[in-house]
Amino acid sequence: MRSLGLLPDTSAPLSILCLGAHSDDIEIGCGGTILRVIAQYPKATLHWVVFSATGVRIAEAHRAAQLFAGKTAINGPIIKNFQDGFMPFVGSEVKAAFEDLKKTSPDIIFTHCRKDAHQDHRLIAELTWNTFRDHLILEYEIPKYDGDLGQPNLFVPLEQETFQAKVRYLMEAFESQRSKRWFREETFLSLMRLRGMECNAPSGYAEAFYAHKINLVFANNKV
Repeated sequence: MRSLGLLPDTSAPLSILCLGAHSDDIEIGCGGTILRVIAQYPKATLHWVVFSATGVRIAEAHRAAQLFAGKTAINGPIIKNFQDGFMPFVGSEVKAAFEDLKKTSPDIIFTHCRKDAHQDHRLIAELTWNTFRDHLILEYEIPKYDGDLGQPNLFVPLEQETFQAKVRYLMEAFESQRSKRWFREETFLSLMRLRGMECNAPSGYAEAFYAHKINLVFANNKV
């Protein structure tokens, strides 16, 4: 499969906004890609926002962000206290929280898929597009009981070290989720293996996203 690079200048600072409805969404949906990007762009800054986390999950969110960011500069995690499963019913308050994020001026935004079966996920995706109208937005996928996985159109191949680190960090950071039958290493590895097959990744593993709008800019383009 033919590939296109993210940016030609690896010395340029990169601002990345990571949005998750719940404390493990970012890590599940795009954790491997974050590890891949910051390895190539060590001067990047991560803006990490979680809209729903309480109790032990707040500490887990902080631990996970620390693991995935490593030595990369990170703003956050910024933890909101919206009730899990109720975000659409307090949409105006969630929208106000998004308005505060405009100042981050990100180069890349990772958010939920607009067709996600979880109502909180859908709202975060909708408000992402409503708030950031001239940005590169990549929608990640979350495996779940609802079986809402679709056909993403952008793939990020992951090296073995990277996808293994993603799964290791997930299991280490989110101890409270291990009792759930779906929160297993094989769940995360299986989805990445499937996406890796679809994009012919050299390692066999990849993460996938929905990219609804992308501008193709050539090296000599002054725009």
